[in-house]
Amino acid sequence: MLDSAITFLQAIRIHKAGWPFILLFAAAAVAAGFVSEPLGYVGAVLTAWCAYFFRDPDRVTPTRDGLIVSAADGAVQLIDRASPPEELGMGNGARWRVAVFMNVFDVHVNRIPADGTVAALRYRPGRFVNASLDKLSEGNERQSLRLTMADGRDLAVVQIAGLIARRIVCDVVEGQAVEAGERFGMIRFGSRVDVYLPAEVEPLVAVGQRAIAGETVLADVRAQEPARAAEVRG
Repeated sequence: MLDSAITFLQAIRIHKAGWPFILLFAAAAVAAGFVSEPLGYVGAVLTAWCAYFFRDPDRVTPTRDGLIVSAADGAVQLIDRASPPEELGMGNGARWRVAVFMNVFDVHVNRIPADGTVAALRYRPGRFVNASLDKLSEGNERQSLRLTMADGRDLAVVQIAGLIARRIVCDVVEGQAVEAGERFGMIRFGSRVDVYLPAEVEPLVAVGQRAIAGETVLADVRAQEPARAAEVRG
């Protein structure tokens, strides 16, 4: 069982924030194994799940100028018009917001949605309620990022803690130049990431669609089509 766990860990890329948890789970599994062999197997399974949670796969990011990609893996939970967090200083004008909800089985590494410069970073402490409940989650802990694109347009990325999440990781700093698809942080364990598109830019995804961080195109600043409609089809 231990050999299998080691082989599994070698086969996947792990985000650096996960190693303390994986080692803790592994130590607990070994201790449980001394008490009872079945408990050791349970501990090994939980250790493998922990490693799976912190997996950090490479992504193939479209590189054409003007494309805005998803910042998170998960289901597109909400598409509406809303004002970005006031602490970012982007004004009160409503713009399209695309919210992607990550469950505990999704990759939790977050990625930059477009090439540009980090113009502002703001952290706000708050509650920890279910981030899938939009109105309730407005008071949740969040980390907000304002990104200025090469053409001067700006967008916002907001990492929102949820019912289980207790730690938002953001690895970029103000003034840093970033590229679309670049890793910039993660949320432990399960929550959501909102992207506020540049003003007058329409979303190209639909509610219920699965998004892949760094790959799924949320919007195209060159596109002329209206917001897309979609439906589930068998």
